[in-house]
Amino acid sequence: MRDTAVDDTSPAWQDRGRHHQGRHHQGRHRVTRETRANLPEPVGHWKRALVVLLSLLLLFCGGLATTGYLLMHHYEGRVSREDLLGPARRPGTDGQPDSGPLNLLLLGSDSRAGEPDQDEYPGQRSDAVMLIHVNRDRDEAAVISIPRDSYVYVPASGSDWSGGMNKLNAALALGGAPLAAQTVTRLTGVQLNGALIATFSATREMVDAVGGVDVCLPYTVTSTDTKRVWPEGCHHLNGDEADDLARQRHDLPDADLSRIHDQQLIIQAIARKVTTGKLLTNPLQLSKLVSTAAGALVVDKDLDLTKLALALRKIKPANVRYATVPYSNLDLQTPQGSAVELDEAKSKALFAAVRDDTVTGMLSTNP
Repeated sequence: MRDTAVDDTSPAWQDRGRHHQGRHHQGRHRVTRETRANLPEPVGHWKRALVVLLSLLLLFCGGLATTGYLLMHHYEGRVSREDLLGPARRPGTDGQPDSGPLNLLLLGSDSRAGEPDQDEYPGQRSDAVMLIHVNRDRDEAAVISIPRDSYVYVPASGSDWSGGMNKLNAALALGGAPLAAQTVTRLTGVQLNGALIATFSATREMVDAVGGVDVCLPYTVTSTDTKRVWPEGCHHLNGDEADDLARQRHDLPDADLSRIHDQQLIIQAIARKVTTGKLLTNPLQLSKLVSTAAGALVVDKDLDLTKLALALRKIKPANVRYATVPYSNLDLQTPQGSAVELDEAKSKALFAAVRDDTVTGMLSTNP
């Protein structure tokens, strides 16, 4: 079992080296929402949501509680609001309690709305699926990435989808965020207190707002888009370079799983800059970062971001653990194309630890 803390450059928790790396071989016919959900990933496409969303949450960690609260209160009006949980919402309970553990669903939408190629890739899928668990004492957190191509049960939605096995990222296309929330709840057994979606729009600005980031790669990465090469080792990246690096998934040790790892490195680098650099004493720069992040978010209608800021006030970046749900096969052949098969026993143990509020301890003591 392996996890990645903020100052750790090791790969996210996962079994490695035994399985083939698969690619998708579906056609591009766009007849129904179900067909769109299984289109191959667009070239140059990446999980911008990870950087935007987690950077926003980590602004409130490690001494930024008061500043973060005031900034979020000021910019909360820029955040779009929708019913993201739908039937997954806990009936008759306070979805965001004042005490106890919290579980948030973070989705990265690959919607191309407003992008030059929006007509080529209509609709949206969830390009990043993450479960954030804040412990009962609210001084530690776990960020758990669920591979977007995980082959899971997706509940029925409308007339286009009667329910059944599909890739996890199809849920957003088939039934919007509420179906994605239902799918994750069914998979994990975790009751969600809120949900957020981050869009494509602001990653370069996020990285540039903190003056660039430093990341250390455990392997060489070559961009299939710009032909940039990042040898194994440490690199300083501006917004454009971070954008380029985080979209890469080909010729890596574990394809999309390695990409998740690289994106976690960028998140951790932003967290370090926010909490240890001059950003703490530069209110204009900090305000720009929060404004940029807030403008890229869609938040569940019942999630109070200023209240969330207070809930996170005791969490230090070093106490945020990162993990990826264990898998057993990266090239599972399915009717929807190549998919990721989760390791049933290990993933159940991980989800049980989230439900029992022991996951941060599990990840800390079982590297």
